[in-house]
Amino acid sequence: MSGRVSSDQSRWIGVGRSADPDPAQAAREAAGAALQGPDARLLLVFCSTAYDAAALLEAVAAVAPGVAVVGCSTAGEIATSGPAESSVVITALGGPGFSIATAVARDAPADLRQAGAEAAACISSIEEREHRALLLLTDGLAGDQTLIVRGAYSVVGAQVPLVGGCAGDDLRMSRTHQFHGREVLSGAVVAAAIGSDAPLGIGVRHGWRRVGDPMLITRSAQNRVHEIEGRPALDVYFERLAAPAEVRTDSAAFVRFAQVHPLGLASRSEEHVRFIGDADFEQRTLGCIAEVPQGALAWLMEGDYSSVLEATDAACQDALEALGAAPPLGLLAFDCIARRGVLGDEGIRDEVQRVVARGGGAPVAGFYTYGEIARTRGINGFHNQTLVVLALA
Repeated sequence: MSGRVSSDQSRWIGVGRSADPDPAQAAREAAGAALQGPDARLLLVFCSTAYDAAALLEAVAAVAPGVAVVGCSTAGEIATSGPAESSVVITALGGPGFSIATAVARDAPADLRQAGAEAAACISSIEEREHRALLLLTDGLAGDQTLIVRGAYSVVGAQVPLVGGCAGDDLRMSRTHQFHGREVLSGAVVAAAIGSDAPLGIGVRHGWRRVGDPMLITRSAQNRVHEIEGRPALDVYFERLAAPAEVRTDSAAFVRFAQVHPLGLASRSEEHVRFIGDADFEQRTLGCIAEVPQGALAWLMEGDYSSVLEATDAACQDALEALGAAPPLGLLAFDCIARRGVLGDEGIRDEVQRVVARGGGAPVAGFYTYGEIARTRGINGFHNQTLVVLALA
């Protein structure tokens, strides 16, 4: 069990972690470490799929009755003490300086855009505060996540930034879970509207570089890429990367390989990275976590230890600069599992240490995701293979 808390007179943030294999005990330990102040307003629960999530949430509710709870399953957990697997990390926000409202949209795949809008509607329930943000936790396996972001944007507009990530399932790529109160859901969007008396800052960087010549996406449908340069997309992908034999026939080996070989899409304002989550070996197509438009110009991407950690430093700096002169009370990190594939075990420890150091020792929490949400301008706001940092003053 580990914990860290930071506070001022009106707001406080605490983070607790437990790796106890019993879900009820893990919940008690992590929530107890996080709840270090009065008037708790929100608990964020990030946990491995190794846990019985229903039992874990029941125990959280017993420790903090009446406190709003949102969260999700992960592909690894992040806390001030470092990264881990098979653990639960709980973050508590408390004090009258925060105003919180939550919502859930079930059965998101039926209408992803509507689900984003439905979850975002909780923004109207928070007290009027100078600083606001909408935290979204989604099912990254449910379809094109850009539609969820567009739906949320249609409700909150340009004045409220969006931040968050897609739930994971420890890289099984089969079923993720989202939490709202005591509910354990799949195919859902959960949201927490956060109002604060002090600034909130968001940083987003990826650290990937283009490799080789550009490619034209000649046939695609939503998040499925059928053809590149008029040929089966999977064949072009394998040829360009000289993929080893096992990657060409084994789904698990392909996912591990694709983690560190994403697609990059050009846009007028920025470059978007697309995580390739699966391959159809019969149809010779690629499945991405978000839309890959037909006619788009794309590149294969690569990163290394240095470029990924440089992006970590930059994301933290951007988030903290948005706070002005105010010191951070805490930082939330939504870190793509593919970046973990580049960094390795030693590298992810270094990365979390960098985030903690940049925050001046303020508590840090988060999880490894299947996609990241960060919209501070424009309507685009879904990212892959990126680090998103939310700093709260």
